[in-house]
Amino acid sequence: MELRDIEIFLTLADELHFGRTADKLLVSRARVSQAIKLQERRIGAPLFERTSRSVTLTPIGAQLREDLDAGYRRIHEGLERAAAAARGLTGVLRLGVMDAMLHEIHAVTDLFRERHPECELSIREAVFGDPFGPLRAGTVDVQVVWLPVEEPDLTVGPVVMVEPMVLAVSAKHPLAQRESVSLEDIADGPVFRMLGNAPAYWEEAINPRVTPGGRPIRRGPAVTTATETLAHVGAGLGMSPVPEHAPRYFSRPDIAYVPLTDAPLIRWALVWRTAGDSPLVQAFTRAAADAAAG
Repeated sequence: MELRDIEIFLTLADELHFGRTADKLLVSRARVSQAIKLQERRIGAPLFERTSRSVTLTPIGAQLREDLDAGYRRIHEGLERAAAAARGLTGVLRLGVMDAMLHEIHAVTDLFRERHPECELSIREAVFGDPFGPLRAGTVDVQVVWLPVEEPDLTVGPVVMVEPMVLAVSAKHPLAQRESVSLEDIADGPVFRMLGNAPAYWEEAINPRVTPGGRPIRRGPAVTTATETLAHVGAGLGMSPVPEHAPRYFSRPDIAYVPLTDAPLIRWALVWRTAGDSPLVQAFTRAAADAAAG
């Protein structure tokens, strides 16, 4: 029995309608009838009872369906795995994420795993002190970072999340009692600066140097990670604008998170090394785009 004939038989056994089976498999109704008659001749018994109103499986047809179904699925899965391997959709995809962003993009990672079960998704921690270093070193294949990214060797993919900013400040600071603050309120700071290889324009997107009114924002100690930032905030050494998702994962009694009313929205996107583009990277970006659309 040819694989296509098995597919026709199993589809007709599900649909119990020659026309729907033909439409589903994109073949003619005559092709369906021909395949079923051929198998019935080979077996020597009817597989379906046909009337002008209905199509039903005979006992022999029902047994054949049970016997063929599991084997057909294994053949189909094997072919899919082989096709995935030919497209490069096996192996490990290394995803770089900062602090708690992995929890915010579960829709993307879940869809990717569902579509590509043969692929392993490996999570690597990224820090804002060196946002593009892991990509350039080849230790991650794709990374979630905030925009803008204006690096000639990197490609920017779909946006995976957009969120407001809040101000992380010591619970003992006067601003902690406010319902909201503006960038003008934090001019006296000090606001922590980023230590490391982060480009100035990239830091500016989340940590501006001047207020909208033109007042310089006083800088405090340098930090390289979210953990260091919050440790300094809790100790009362300064304050920092942070993404709105931070309070959901880093709630602490010594830190207050106050909405920033005039801070721009922060947009998180996928970024990868242009020279390191691969079928796996493209599959992940398609999952991100589809998750955002759906």
